[in-house]
Amino acid sequence: MAGGSDAPKQYGITKPLSLLGPVEADLQRTAELEKFLVEAGLYESPEESAKREEVLGKLDQIVKDWVKQLTSQRGYTEQMVEEANAVLFTFGSYRLGVHGPGADIDTLCVGPSYVNREEDFFIVLHEILAQTEDVTELQPVPDAHVPVMKFKFHGISIDLLYASVSLLVVPADLDISQGSVLYEVDEATVRSLNGCRVADQILRLVPNIENFRTALRCLKYWAKRRGVYSNVTGFLGGVNWALLVARVCQLYPNAVPSMLVSRFFRVFTQWRWPNPVMLCSIEEDELGFPIWDPRKNPRDKCHHMPIITPAYPCMNSSYNVSTSTLRVMMEQFQFGNKVCQEIEMNKASWSALFEPFQFFEAYKNYLQVDIIAEDDEDLRLWKGWVESRLRQLTLKIERDTYGMLQCHPYPHEYADPSRQCAHCAFFMGLSRKEGVKIQEGQQFDIRGTVDEFRHEINLYMFWKPGMELAVSHVRRKQIPAYVFPEGYKRPRPSRHVNHQQQSNKNDAEDGTATRSPDSQLKRKHDSARTDDAEPVRSAKRSSVSPAHPKTSSPQSRNVDENTCNGQIKRSSSDASGGSQASPHASERSPDPAASSPSCTTMGAVCSGDATSKHGIPLVENCATPTVAVCTTLKRVAEKVVSELVVSERLGSTNSAELLESMEKDVLAETVHFGGNGVAQGGLPEELEPNHRIEVVS
Repeated sequence: MAGGSDAPKQYGITKPLSLLGPVEADLQRTAELEKFLVEAGLYESPEESAKREEVLGKLDQIVKDWVKQLTSQRGYTEQMVEEANAVLFTFGSYRLGVHGPGADIDTLCVGPSYVNREEDFFIVLHEILAQTEDVTELQPVPDAHVPVMKFKFHGISIDLLYASVSLLVVPADLDISQGSVLYEVDEATVRSLNGCRVADQILRLVPNIENFRTALRCLKYWAKRRGVYSNVTGFLGGVNWALLVARVCQLYPNAVPSMLVSRFFRVFTQWRWPNPVMLCSIEEDELGFPIWDPRKNPRDKCHHMPIITPAYPCMNSSYNVSTSTLRVMMEQFQFGNKVCQEIEMNKASWSALFEPFQFFEAYKNYLQVDIIAEDDEDLRLWKGWVESRLRQLTLKIERDTYGMLQCHPYPHEYADPSRQCAHCAFFMGLSRKEGVKIQEGQQFDIRGTVDEFRHEINLYMFWKPGMELAVSHVRRKQIPAYVFPEGYKRPRPSRHVNHQQQSNKNDAEDGTATRSPDSQLKRKHDSARTDDAEPVRSAKRSSVSPAHPKTSSPQSRNVDENTCNGQIKRSSSDASGGSQASPHASERSPDPAASSPSCTTMGAVCSGDATSKHGIPLVENCATPTVAVCTTLKRVAEKVVSELVVSERLGSTNSAELLESMEKDVLAETVHFGGNGVAQGGLPEELEPNHRIEVVS
């Protein structure tokens, strides 16, 4: 550095928390971590890497020939046909360099303006791929939020997107990170391009790519082992974890992977959500595409864990996160932080961090979602639909119990090998909200909630006979043996299981009224029969049945003393085979604007005058604290960053407390855009919603 006057490059919107590099112990722990990751099989072999390169080369040639063929058929000159081109890009884990054995490859084909997606890509190219010998399991998904063609090529899974840009000839060296690539394209094309643009921007914004990759590979593996890796279920997916790890790399630019993993948990156990995580400032552009901005967009106010993409148009990549899944992730961050502290004190090894979460020991009550189909192909389609809607069941339960009953959806599927038909099952852990007083005999009646969910599921436009769904309440002792490896006895809880999860075991039993597992597995035309339901526990137990002002009715929400048994009775519309509305009106779109935890879904309306039928402002979910502008974060963070740097240099144990203080300052100075005005430091007292639930005897 010439003359010592040049400041080190700053990554991110704030100065780093520490510029310190590793000591010998950090290098040793990093070597041990990398050895562990290799032994865990997270790196593919050179042979598989070569096979991927070969497959990408063949696919690149296929799309180039496809564009030339279309150019010729449309009467363009021979010179145009010669120059006609398509460019293949990769994104996701493969582009970031953190993919493992058997992982799919996310790819994007960029073509000229006269080659469209609807016909040329999904019909003409689809036919070409269908006739290609080494292509199998070809599945076009044109109606997805990001239209995609899924297939296997030489046994390697490929997700292929298409973007038509406003160019007659696509240059071989096209730089899609430039904003000009977004001129005169529709929003579906913007979404298709954004995967590559975000991946490239992440790699530009981290100080050391190799350290970033090792830390990300480690934390993705950790998230899968701990059951919090799944975007569709309401946790975080690959891009979300990449953005979080990249932010930690910015805060500790000279840290090695073992330090980054430890600092990751230190930072995010204390992060004050819903303050957003951003790698760079949010840019506005004259192109006018919508960006994440809670000041202007009501839906953005409802996001619980905003993780903002760094490429224009900046969006929240984690809109699927709910209050329940955020709670679960925070518990797991605390677990990771505790173990990393033990590792740094040489009281534990890296294997302790990756102990699998003992989900079936963490709760006393569960929901079991059984998915049935006639054959494996039908099950694949039916399961994909149901799994994409499971998050809605979590949101509906939160809504109808006013957050008193908390759900932990587990993103792993299980299959019962004893069944003759194609089958899989998902599970959700259930627990009362911590700190809520429990009255003896209280019960949550969620039968109407589950009925509503099942009715929406049955609107699947590609439903076939044999596709069935059952949602049942099971206790821990009733968990089927097939969820455990080889059916062995349930493992004892790990000594590292989170304190809060263990405390659930000591709670009074959660009363949850649902139906028995097998009683629901009937054909659709038999679904209305509930008269022969087998009674379960005594009906004398009280039932908590909070009626939602928008969707509840006495018939669907209250407990009928004459039918207070284990069955969930279908609603009248469900019993008659569904509503009269066309299946095309079902909630099939994975559009984040449609499927995000909107205020309507959560039982509130995003407007300043939104009130319940009792005149109580519905602001709990709608007016969650959101940051006004990223400059606020920068200004407040810089007020204490010097103290944090000094603390890190001195090896002080107070750095975590200082970081917490920083986040409190950020929260205090954040401008919150509530419907009834501007609030600071939380909701105004007079706007707190009434959570009193009447107990029906």
